[in-house]
Amino acid sequence: MRVAGIMSGTSLDGIDVAVVDITGAGWATRVATVAQRTVPYPARVREAILGISNAEVHVGTLARLHVLLGELYARAVGEACRRSGVALSSIELIGSHGQTIFHDGAGCRFFGRKIAATLQIGEAAVIAERTGIPVVADFRPRDLAAGGRGAPLVPYVDYLLFRHRRRGRVALNIGGIANVTAIPPKGAPDEVVAFDTGPGNMVIDALARLYSKGSLRFDAGGRIAARGRLSPPLLDLLLRDRYFRQPPPKTAGREQYGREFVERLLATRLPLEDLLATATAFTAAAVACGIERFIRPRMRVDELIVSGGGVHNPRILAYLAAFLPGVRILTSADFGIDPDAKEAIAFAILAYETWHRRPANLPSATGARRPVVLGKITPQAASSRSPSRHNR
Repeated sequence: MRVAGIMSGTSLDGIDVAVVDITGAGWATRVATVAQRTVPYPARVREAILGISNAEVHVGTLARLHVLLGELYARAVGEACRRSGVALSSIELIGSHGQTIFHDGAGCRFFGRKIAATLQIGEAAVIAERTGIPVVADFRPRDLAAGGRGAPLVPYVDYLLFRHRRRGRVALNIGGIANVTAIPPKGAPDEVVAFDTGPGNMVIDALARLYSKGSLRFDAGGRIAARGRLSPPLLDLLLRDRYFRQPPPKTAGREQYGREFVERLLATRLPLEDLLATATAFTAAAVACGIERFIRPRMRVDELIVSGGGVHNPRILAYLAAFLPGVRILTSADFGIDPDAKEAIAFAILAYETWHRRPANLPSATGARRPVVLGKITPQAASSRSPSRHNR
């Protein structure tokens, strides 16, 4: 089955699209990438998303942005196909993660009850209508309803792609937030441990924009950080945050590491180069801290497999190697998975599982009471061709 996955993460770099051919079922599933493309968000749309994330906003603004993102996602799938010479009509299913606007997997008291909630926007009906392809979207709420935190969901795919009989592996994705999936040697799915370690590129990107007065979206190659000096006292202070002592399952987001966090860094009055140097070390140190506290006591760690935008920052990778001696640092490209497309590939696979009515959360990762079928299916128009139902 040919499936397109769409992912737009907390870093707001743009819309990642991956087109993959998927065969088989369960842990015997095989995946081959056919096309991959990242389409940047228009600057004004990116600013609008930043403006409504975790903020009180007029419901009309939210509703219109929800529809607009559906249009942009559909257009991004079409562009990925055109640039790769893949016929849009060959795609049988689309999996769209959507843009996270709010996520509180732990929950809080609301009208006398503890309520966990999540919201990803990008109208699936618009994607289905514009492409003529059925869409699976809104993956996280079902896991929340089953008592989980709605995240992380990618560990199901990490286990599928990276498990090994003899090697203990940790898959690390460094997007806006950094998250890990720990897979013991010969480990069963219910032995997988996964959680968000803390910030990925989010804080670094925000500081780079301030440093460049808005002309840069990120610190390419870690070059600005290389001009700064690491502040050990500030790094120690950041690592004392109670989040790093909290055992998994746990998730992080713009709530913890967004605008208010950056303002606290700026209040130190350190030069921006020094803040960037320290934030870069902080990302890697938070990863290492999570591995040492919550993974190494359970399993041997032989390899760290890195994906996401952070894979292009050599300073982050160098810090990881320094903080995790004896661990081999690899990227997902070593396994045939484009580091920039891994999460889009993941949501194509999760959509494939949903289409075949198979659960695709790992309760050991999310804390859910049981495995559940994720997402909601929006069918294509009645006049459109029906997708293949093989392997059902």
